Amino acid sequence: MKVDKLSVSFAPDVGDAVREAAQAKGSSISAWLEDAAAAKLRAQALAEYLQEWEAQHGALSEDELAKAAAELNLAVPTSAAA
Repeated sequence: MKVDKLSVSFAPDVGDAVREAAQAKGSSISAWLEDAAAAKLRAQALAEYLQEWEAQHGALSEDELAKAAAELNLAVPTSAAA
């Protein structure tokens, strides 16, 4: 399997937290960081998609956001909770 090696630097407390989180999951630091990066990239792609969708169709209503959060078992967005 081809891999892309990167060098990263963290503040000591962040590095310690990453090591602890990887160990708690039973994975290598590389695997843990890959999972974290993939999650961040998915979130970024979703945010960009929603931004484009709202530009074409208008902003999602608070009710729509609350319904989506409930269906996904997520916390209700702050603006929809008020």
